[in-house]
Amino acid sequence: MRVGVVTFPGSLDDKDAARAARLGGAESVSLWHGDADLKGVDAIVIPGGFSYGDYLRCGAIARFAPVMGPLVDAARGGMPVLGICNGFQVLCEAHLLPGALVRNDHRKFVCRDQTLSIERTDTAWTNAYRPGQQIVVPLKNGEGGFVADERTLDELEGEGRVVARYVGDNPNGSYRSIAGISNAAGNVVGLMPHPEHATEPGYGPDRRTGTDGLDGLAFFTSVVATLEGLVHA
Repeated sequence: MRVGVVTFPGSLDDKDAARAARLGGAESVSLWHGDADLKGVDAIVIPGGFSYGDYLRCGAIARFAPVMGPLVDAARGGMPVLGICNGFQVLCEAHLLPGALVRNDHRKFVCRDQTLSIERTDTAWTNAYRPGQQIVVPLKNGEGGFVADERTLDELEGEGRVVARYVGDNPNGSYRSIAGISNAAGNVVGLMPHPEHATEPGYGPDRRTGTDGLDGLAFFTSVVATLEGLVHA
């Protein structure tokens, strides 16, 4: 299975996402923002960072990159797409997911190991988790507050599209402590914290929390299982 990882000017976590995809059992494929070519990949990760320096709004310029045209079409056609941190912002700006990400309510950058509750487990990216399972992955953002109007929030809740929620203190003021959401079909997921930084022992939260450091790996094994299921269906 081939998982493409998009690199924009200012992407920081593309190499980490590519490694996480490989650890999850996929072949990672580099996708360049300026190329309107998805190289025949089966799924896509839009990684964290500061695409185009976030000079307009986070993700607002990236949505117009050449790669986004075929990416949006593929996502609407059912291809699994995961947006992490800045990638979540890009997905919202591209209208693949509702709502927006705004400046943290305390106006400061936050970087810490964050406990999440996985709320939706039938997506392409979370099927290896149990409903309500708590995991610990790194969180690092300055504009990570998820916001939407009450009608949209109620729809997300009512349709079971809240993928992950913050446990404990809300780190950035996200409405209803939402850390991640999906589209209705479950193939597109946006997540503010960073599962790709919790895929190997010794390189993640295990150093401080006593966990095994692998809590984020199931995002990537989930998509491989999803793709394998599609092949064998």
